Amino acid sequence: MKVINFDDQDTWLEARKTKITGSKLKDIVVLRGKEKKIGYYELIAERLALPPDDENPMERGNRLESEAIEEFEKVTGKKVDNSLQMWVSDDEESIALSPDGVIGETEAVEVKCLSSARHIKAFFELVPKDFKFQTLQYFIVNEKLEKLYFAFYDPRLIVKQFFFHVIERKDIQEEVEKYLEYQKNIINEINEIVNELTF
Repeated sequence: MKVINFDDQDTWLEARKTKITGSKLKDIVVLRGKEKKIGYYELIAERLALPPDDENPMERGNRLESEAIEEFEKVTGKKVDNSLQMWVSDDEESIALSPDGVIGETEAVEVKCLSSARHIKAFFELVPKDFKFQTLQYFIVNEKLEKLYFAFYDPRLIVKQFFFHVIERKDIQEEVEKYLEYQKNIINEINEIVNELTF
């Protein structure tokens, strides 16, 4: 075993990066299943990305969204309408979604500007589990939507700063129908409770 001594905490913290330490091990070890945990992707990000700043993740996402849309347009040649709008379902007005970008009547773009580790994780997943229902909601609300481009953008990375996955209605239609019905049932329950409490 090699022992390294440090004179200050900043140097010590820098030396810990890219290494599996005792406190990181819990975020790497997979006890059930085969899916890699976020610590695995954090180790990759530490090797491939600039260090994260202290910017609020929501503010960062909002700030970078238009850059990501521009990148999407460059890569695909598609013109994206990213004006502020909301889609409301014809089936139930309480079911809605605000798209990040719209391409005609049958295509849309959702943009995520995540931490570098989550960005890298998303590269290996068609639809990250965290965003499954958001993806479905696009198709639930807009019955004409055939294709969703789920785009990821992180300019801090030295590789794969931008990429997207394509989700098509035909591949998820069964789930779309299932969760439309689920939402309608929930809204009916809520309406009954509200009526009961207001009379």
